[in-house]
Parts: sequence; C-alpha cells; structure tokens
Amino acid sequence: MLESSSAAFFLNQILITLYRSPNHKKNNNTMKSIHTSIFKISSTLFALLALSTISMAQDSDSPFVNFDQFEALVKEVKEHRSERMLPLDQFNKASQEANTIILDTRSKAAYDAKHIKGAIHLNFSDFTQASLDVLIESKETRILIYCNNNIEENPLLLENIEEFFPSKMAAPVEILEIESDDRGELTIPEPTLTLALNIPTYINLYGYGYKNVYELKDLVLVDDSRIQFEGTSVVASN
Repeated sequence: MLESSSAAFFLNQILITLYRSPNHKKNNNTMKSIHTSIFKISSTLFALLALSTISMAQDSDSPFVNFDQFEALVKEVKEHRSERMLPLDQFNKASQEANTIILDTRSKAAYDAKHIKGAIHLNFSDFTQASLDVLIESKETRILIYCNNNIEENPLLLENIEEFFPSKMAAPVEILEIESDDRGELTIPEPTLTLALNIPTYINLYGYGYKNVYELKDLVLVDDSRIQFEGTSVVASN
C-alpha cells in the first residue's frame, strides 16, 4: 500500500511539473498525450490505494474495542464482587455511613420518576473516566449500587403494579414466590437468563478504578417498608 501511495504521488508531481514546463504550449499535442497517460496511471494507483485502505479497515478491529481485555476484567471482577454483595439491611446501614454514595445508573427518566432515597444518578451509557471523576469525589468513596432487578412489584397487590423497575431478563418470570420469613423478599423459582444492569455497572466502575463497590444482593418488594423512595411519581402519589 505504501508503494502504491508513493508511486501515485510521484506521478502526480511529474504531471504538475510538465504542466508548468515552458514547453507545455510549444508541444501541446505531445504534452497532452503525456499528461493523459500519467493521469490514467496515477488515477489507477490512487484507486488501488483507496481499495487497499478500505480492505484494511474492514479486516482490523478498533483499538478501542477489545473483547479479550474485557473478558479478563470480568474474571477479575467476579472474585472481587463475590465478597461485596449486601443484604438490604446491611445496604441501608452502609448508605448512612460517611464517604458512601448510592449510585443509580438506570435511565434518567426512570431515576427521575422513582429511585432509592438519597441515590445520585449517572446513566450507564454516560460512563467515562471524566464523568465518573466529576461525580465521585475519590476512588476511595464507597459506592452502593442497585438496579431494576433488585426491586419487584408485589404480585399479590394488583393495584400496586408500577413500571419504574421492569426486570431485565431474556425470558419473563411467570411465578414469583414470597419467602416464608414474611419479610417481603422474593425468589425466582426457575433459573433464567438475567441481564441485570448491576453487573456491567460493577464491572465498569472497577475498570475505571472505582473498586470500593458494594451491590444490593436482595430482590425486594417495591412496597417493602425498609426502602424509601423519592422522585416525581412518589410526589405525585402522596
């Protein structure tokens, strides 16, 4: 490709030199023939160069998209995350302690409508090193995260069904059972492919250098008295 580029450039320079030559007007027909031949050759070389560039672009990966690096990061995060899953009571207690924030990474519309009281917001799609550094005071800040898959509408109270925390799953869950301890916590009876926002949120926070992350472990009812919500829908309903 480099050779084609150099040859095309060289022929183009010859064409310019001949055009500026004093003999250009004296031998018009001859010079015109030379110009035409050189122009055709240089055009062909430029065309080959363009095709070569397109082919290379199609065959090469973006340097900013690296699945292998991400896969390695996921393996590292998996072990780290396993020791940082908090039941709701511990999550609530930690949220009241110093140097701690609750981070909601759902859409702005969902956050504005209803979120855990005190949570701050940054849409997951807006994660960058700069945006996180502006939002979070330091890498040592403890970050508590939750998502839609932690909150569930009470299936026994039809009038209480809302749409602020739709579960992220590849297949719908038809039956949800309330645990026998009567605390309002729910379990999924059959395994399914879950696509909880917590997981990519955790991975990306860790990757950006924010490793003091803890995740809400439980699946709890939206009307659980241990959770306080705020947002436009909460104000409207009061």
